Amino acid sequence: MRYILGEHNILFLKSFAFTILFLSCIAIRLNLCLSSIPSSLKSIPLEGHLKLDQVSLSHAARDFGNRYQYNPMAVLQPESVSDIVATIRHIWLMGPGSHLTIAAKGHGHSLQGQAQAHGGLVINMESLKVPEMQIHVDEGNKSPPYVDVSGGELWINILHETLRYGLAPRSWTDYLHLTVGGTLSNAGVSGQTFRHGPQISNVQQLEIVTGTGEVLNCSAENNGDLFHGVLGGLGQFGIITRARIVLEPAPTMVKWIRVLYSDFTAFTRDQERLISAEKTFDYIEGFVIINRTGLLNNWRLSFNPRDPVQASHFKSDGRTLFCLEMAKYFNVEEIDAANQEVEEHLSRLSYIPSTLFSTEVTFVDFLDRVHISEVKLRSKGLWDVPHPWLNLLIPKSQILNFAQVVFGNILSETSNGPVLIYPVNKSKWDNRTSVVIPEEDIFYLVAFLTSAVPSSNGTDGLEHILSQNKRILEFCERAQLGVKQYLPHYNTQQEWRAHFGPQWETFLQRKSVYDPLAILAPGQRIFQKAITFS
Repeated sequence: MRYILGEHNILFLKSFAFTILFLSCIAIRLNLCLSSIPSSLKSIPLEGHLKLDQVSLSHAARDFGNRYQYNPMAVLQPESVSDIVATIRHIWLMGPGSHLTIAAKGHGHSLQGQAQAHGGLVINMESLKVPEMQIHVDEGNKSPPYVDVSGGELWINILHETLRYGLAPRSWTDYLHLTVGGTLSNAGVSGQTFRHGPQISNVQQLEIVTGTGEVLNCSAENNGDLFHGVLGGLGQFGIITRARIVLEPAPTMVKWIRVLYSDFTAFTRDQERLISAEKTFDYIEGFVIINRTGLLNNWRLSFNPRDPVQASHFKSDGRTLFCLEMAKYFNVEEIDAANQEVEEHLSRLSYIPSTLFSTEVTFVDFLDRVHISEVKLRSKGLWDVPHPWLNLLIPKSQILNFAQVVFGNILSETSNGPVLIYPVNKSKWDNRTSVVIPEEDIFYLVAFLTSAVPSSNGTDGLEHILSQNKRILEFCERAQLGVKQYLPHYNTQQEWRAHFGPQWETFLQRKSVYDPLAILAPGQRIFQKAITFS
């Protein structure tokens, strides 16, 4: 009996030793592989340089969402497109035996770590300054003017440069300190989208570096599949290194107006009427106000009430209110005509008369309005906090149902950040791009732009806001509203399949052609790089 037990022990020890040896071999192999990666990367001929220091890696692992932090192995500071090409091609040639992935990072405004590459390589697109900005104007006016810019250029810089020629892009985001490649990889929406479409509808050409290190010039007519795939493609098919953006004559001034509604149906009816008319305002947005007091007094810091006496008597009484925000662009010499147009449009709206507030600002100050708020928040240490934002695209037919359940029920206040709500026209979006939108001719963007107070356990804390977002999404799914996420985030491919719906097969096909090893944009969590050990 003693012999049999000893035999089992010996067998167990042998098995245990073999397991340890096997695991040790794997660990040694992985460690050797990992330790050889930096020297391999260092062999790439670059005009720019690689950063391997901890400060650079930590910076690359942060974004505006301030919730996920995945350190890369290295950060590439490219000086030229050839740096990006050489780096991607090098990793592509390493084949499926390499674990390395690549994320292009712009100004770091992602919300869920989408521009991070855990253990991979982050490309700092803002260091790519070529080509220099070039503005082209057809003297015969046969084609619209345009500007050629780097994919790492900030929109605010494009604004300032194009204004020197009296021109500006047609479509914007609310925040201009974002890179061209970043917004075009999503869509780029704001209050001008109803008229001009998102930013991806205002691009003529792109230069793309694919996941195999190939550089392709693309347009709707030339390499059209890649052109449309990259627009709204979440960085999955290539890195945007150059873009040609359509321009139009720029105004110098903006008449900026806010009015309030207590009736949601009247609010949406007026919004839809305005975006459907040929000539109304140049910018139309809206936002929701729940349990906010002293709102009109806050407006007085920047806006003037039409009737100060009536405005001072207005009481919100804890109601859920809806603000319609409009802007009319004009040049100084056109002020009288602009005022007359504004009055005509306002006369057809059903807002609460005592809540009409307006101001006049420069075109630059209007477009860069969020940056002014950013400076104030940074000074108070309130900018670099978690931002568990939720952005939804909701069909027009379901917006009332959504509002009745969410505003004032699931959402009990809006003091932690704005809740935007405004309609856009589907006809202004190109259905050949990768972005996913609802089927109806008019759909709404509803954006819950909340900020979480660190270490708070209350309604302004991260966990409460995330729970609130989950309840909203669960309601949308349960009620089958046909909602699509903008700036989407999912953890499983099954969820991504549901998000893309009928477009999934096209998306999958494009991935297999332009990034077959799934090297690019791992932070989106759509595809996982397959690694083989040979």
